[in-house]
Amino acid sequence: MRSRALALGFGLTLALVSTIAFGYDFLGPESCQGCHLEAYAAWKASPHARAKDSLSAAAQKDARCTSCHSPNEDEQRVAGVSCESCHGGGQYYVGAYVMKDPELARLVGLVDPSEKGCRTCHDSSSPSLKPFDFVAKLKAIDHWSAAKAKKAPAEKASTEKVP
Repeated sequence: MRSRALALGFGLTLALVSTIAFGYDFLGPESCQGCHLEAYAAWKASPHARAKDSLSAAAQKDARCTSCHSPNEDEQRVAGVSCESCHGGGQYYVGAYVMKDPELARLVGLVDPSEKGCRTCHDSSSPSLKPFDFVAKLKAIDHWSAAKAKKAPAEKASTEKVP
């Protein structure tokens, strides 16, 4: 019985330490800007970038509000909802050699945002007058289409065979 309690205590301690350790792998949105200039500009102009500013002074001190409007302010040192709020802390996938390998990037922490992830904040309990339409909102935050369109001709040219 004592060994089971000891193992449980060790497991809980390990979980807490890893949570604390991985909680500080945020680099801030400027770390994304160098390679993802269009995405950064789209984010900077979005309501997500100013999410905390949309709150009243009292709400900015209320954890029930800041948990969505500025979820990682301590770790990111940036108010609002930034790149890493949705894509995960970038410390381990920020390198260009990692980002060129989508599988490796995901293995080391890059998160592909999903409807489930969005609904952690945009749910029925959030004080909104309109229901959350994931498909419409996804189009409203599109910060990847311009980069994909720019990348496509270069990829096509590199795969074409020279006679």
